[in-house]
Amino acid sequence: MSRRTLALAALSGLLLAASFPDLDLNVLAWLCLVPLFLALRGLAPRQGFQAGFVSGIVFFAGTIHWVFNSVHVYGNIPLVPASLITLLLSAYCALYPALFGAIVARLRADRPSLVILAAPAAWTALELARTYVFTGFPWALLGYTQYRALPVIQVVDITGVYGISFLVVLVNAAAAGLIEDRKRMVPALAVLALLGAVAGYGAMRLHELPAGAPLRVAVVQGNIAQDKKWDKAFQAEVVATYRRLTGQALEQRPDVIIWPETATPFYFGGAGKDDSTLSRELRQFVRASRTPLLIGSPFYERRPDRTYLLRNSAYLLDGTGETAAVYHKLHLVPFGEYVPLKHSLLFFVNKLVQAAGDFQSGTGHTVMTARSASSGRDVPIATVICYEIIFPDLVRRFVNEGATVMTTITNDAWFGRTSAPRQHFTMAVFRAVENRVPVARAANTGISGFIDSRGRIVGTTGVFTEAFLTRDLVPGAGLKTFYTRHGDVFAWLCVLASLVLPALPAKEEHQPRMDTDQQG
Repeated sequence: MSRRTLALAALSGLLLAASFPDLDLNVLAWLCLVPLFLALRGLAPRQGFQAGFVSGIVFFAGTIHWVFNSVHVYGNIPLVPASLITLLLSAYCALYPALFGAIVARLRADRPSLVILAAPAAWTALELARTYVFTGFPWALLGYTQYRALPVIQVVDITGVYGISFLVVLVNAAAAGLIEDRKRMVPALAVLALLGAVAGYGAMRLHELPAGAPLRVAVVQGNIAQDKKWDKAFQAEVVATYRRLTGQALEQRPDVIIWPETATPFYFGGAGKDDSTLSRELRQFVRASRTPLLIGSPFYERRPDRTYLLRNSAYLLDGTGETAAVYHKLHLVPFGEYVPLKHSLLFFVNKLVQAAGDFQSGTGHTVMTARSASSGRDVPIATVICYEIIFPDLVRRFVNEGATVMTTITNDAWFGRTSAPRQHFTMAVFRAVENRVPVARAANTGISGFIDSRGRIVGTTGVFTEAFLTRDLVPGAGLKTFYTRHGDVFAWLCVLASLVLPALPAKEEHQPRMDTDQQG
C-alpha cells in the first residue's frame, strides 16, 4: 500500500473518530469517508481491504479506547494485556470497514456506476452484521454522529439508525464522485434532493407536538465508586446516599423514581441475612414515601444442585413497597457478565463483574405500569439495562409489547472519565425517535437524563457527581411506528443489495487499476 493510500485511509479514520463524542464534530461525518473513497481508486479488492482496515483501526482506536479503562482499572488486568485486549477489539471492529473497502474497490473496478448506491448499502449491511455477530457490538454506528441533527434523524422511525448511516455514506460517495469528476452533477443533485426530503419529513415530524397527560419521572444518580459498590464496609453508606437523594426527589412529587443498574449493594429479595434485612428496610422506605420505585439489583436463586442462578435485574416496587414487576436482563455483556467458551477455550478468563458465577439471561420483554397523577391512568413503561440500549431491535420489542415510556438503567462507572458515558447516552436518542417514546436514563455515575419522543435531550446530569432530576414525560401515543412494527427492514434490504450488486456480471471494459507500488 502506497503512502498516499495509507495517509488517505488514516485520515478517514481520524475524521470518523472526531465525528463522535468527545470531539463531537458531527458535521465531519458527512465528508469523513471521502479520503477513503479517493484512496480506493484503482485498487484491487485485496488492497481495498487493507485500506479499509487502516481506516477502521484508526476509527475504533479513537472511539472505543475506553475499553482499556474498564479492563485495566476495574478488571485488574495489567497494562500490556489490557492494551492488547483493546487493540484486538479495535482490530476486530476494523474488519468491517476493511470488508467495505474490498467491496467498494471491486465495484469501482467492475461496476463504477453502482458505487454511489452500493457503497452505502454495503456499509449499512456491515453495521447490521456488527450488531449481531459474536453476540453483537453495535457501538459507534455512523448514524449516531447525527444525534443533534433532529430534522435529519426523524426518519429513523422508518429506517432505524441504519438509515442515517446509509444517508451519511451516500453523501460521502456523491462528494467523492464529484471531486473525481465534476461532470457527475446529476447523482450529487439527486442525493441533495433526497437529503432535503429527509429533512422535510423531519421538520414535519418535529412540528407534531406529542399530546397527552405526562408521567412525572425522577432519576437518581448516587455516584457510587465502583470499588465501593460491593464492599460491605460501605453498604450502609451506599443505601443512605440513595435514600437521601430519593428523599429530595420526592419533594417534586414524581409518579415514579428510578435508581440505576445494581444500585442496591445487596441481592434484593435474597435469602441471606443482610439481603433479607436490607430488602425489608427498602420496602418500608418505599411504603413510607408512597411512590413507586424502579431499582436495579442483582438476583440469585439457589438451584437443587447447590449452584446459583444469577441475573442482572430491575424491580418495580409499587407505592406499598410490594414487587409489582421484575425484568431480568436479556442481552448480557460478554466478559462483563459471563465468559463465552468458559469451559473450553477461555477457561482462564474471569469476568469484570464481581459475582459468584456467570449471569443468566432473562426470557421475556417485561412491560410494567406506573400511574400518572395528572391523568389518574396507568402508563405502560419498560426498562432495559445498560448495554441493552445500544441494540435497536431489542428496545423496539418492548414498545411493540405496549410500552409507551422507555427507561434505561446503567452503571457507567466502568468507563471512567472517558468519552464512553456520552457516547452511551447519545445512542438512547435514537431509541426514542425510532419508537416515538420518551426515554428516562438513570446512571450510577452519569450521564442521567431525559429524552423526549422527538429526540430532544431535555435534561442531563454531570459525570461523577451526586444528582437527581425530575421531568414530565409525555408518553408515546400508542401508535406504533413502522420501525417498531417491522424492525430493521431497511437494513436487511441493504444486506440484499450488498449481495446482489457485487455479484452482477462485470462490464466488458474495466477501469485501469493503478500500479500501487508506484503511487504516492
